Amino acid sequence: MALKYSRQRECIKEFLMTRKDHPTADVVYMNVRETYPNISLGTVYRNLQLLCDIGEAQKISVGDGTDHFDADTSVHNHFICKNCGRVIDLEMENFDQINNLAGKNFGGHITGHVTYFYGLCEDCYE
Repeated sequence: MALKYSRQRECIKEFLMTRKDHPTADVVYMNVRETYPNISLGTVYRNLQLLCDIGEAQKISVGDGTDHFDADTSVHNHFICKNCGRVIDLEMENFDQINNLAGKNFGGHITGHVTYFYGLCEDCYE
């Protein structure tokens, strides 16, 4: 069954694609309301989840109790600032060999990984 087109979902996706700061659903909601003033927070949550389910966004759980969302679905790593909570994409060389290292003493088959790095961002470190 094909997914029915939704102007609201498209607006949510377009907003996510303009952001590199991994906004929460609340931030998405506040911004999408400028275009769709009657949109509900529940509609934003459902559409963000649907975008994740169909592979057009990814949900990032960084331990602050709130999910963050990223329109960049490519394999990449994130840095989380322990002071201000910013979530930043990390530009780094591919280290897929970590799957092999992790699998050395594991009887199953590892096909991927998610890695978060923690510390202080550039602004908080100064």
